[in-house]
Amino acid sequence: MRRAMRNLSFENPKAEGYRDLIVWQKGIEVAELTYQLTRTFPTDEKFGLISQMRRAAVSISSNIAEGQARHTTGEFIQFISHAEGSVAELSTQFHLAAELGFMDRESVAQPLALLEELRRMLNGLRRKLGSSR
Repeated sequence: MRRAMRNLSFENPKAEGYRDLIVWQKGIEVAELTYQLTRTFPTDEKFGLISQMRRAAVSISSNIAEGQARHTTGEFIQFISHAEGSVAELSTQFHLAAELGFMDRESVAQPLALLEELRRMLNGLRRKLGSSR
């Protein structure tokens, strides 16, 4: 399921493009995992929680890509903040999925750990970009 991606640091966000950012790669990983895990949800959630979770998951790496493509630090920081919001939204939705019994506590641990790692990476990137202004 995972594609081979170059493992470059997020510290040089304009190096070659957003695909080179580890934080973007982690966002793709979260989206893939979210799609995989939501396949087991009840079908009547197709237009409810499944749709919301998938949209939030896709939004993370999409905002990173769009922000990096804007070519200004201020706009990149703004889109990093949008991605952080999507991480918080998706984390909440995974918690809710467990509460509703769509996932067991063990299954929800992996995406929540990945989201926490992604949250820290985005926070670090935002701080680094802010200090370079």
